[in-house]
Amino acid sequence: MSREIQITFDAHDPRALSTFWRDALGYVHPGPPGVDVPEGTDPLDAWDRFLAQVGVPPEQRNINSAVEDPEGRGPRLFFQQVPEDKVAKNRVHLDVRAAPGLRGEDRMAALETECARLVGLGASRVRRFEPAPPMSAGFIVMADPEGNEFCLD
Repeated sequence: MSREIQITFDAHDPRALSTFWRDALGYVHPGPPGVDVPEGTDPLDAWDRFLAQVGVPPEQRNINSAVEDPEGRGPRLFFQQVPEDKVAKNRVHLDVRAAPGLRGEDRMAALETECARLVGLGASRVRRFEPAPPMSAGFIVMADPEGNEFCLD
């Protein structure tokens, strides 16, 4: 029997980090429980109203956030607020499959295009690894706005 998974990120600013990953992956913020969020309405605004209505103090309204694949195929990403800074390399990281099926110069050009888009969203480029057949088709290591490493693959 298979299981669904959720990937959890520790974060200083869960809302901002979830927004980065939403835009990076084409995910969406789900609406609050039991609240119908009309098309074209920002789910984060709905969350602000919901949290105020249930009495959550303003200083506790950014303790967590989540994004989901609108097609239901990818894992849910959950972001929880923690006080400490990231101090070491990730032991687990995401591979963002930005050039599936491409090889050589076409692959690396597609990865560079996606790298530039993600840098525009707040990521930083760490290092490019050139193709080394047959073991590697080439990839780019990046970091999200809070320093979590991920690869463009």
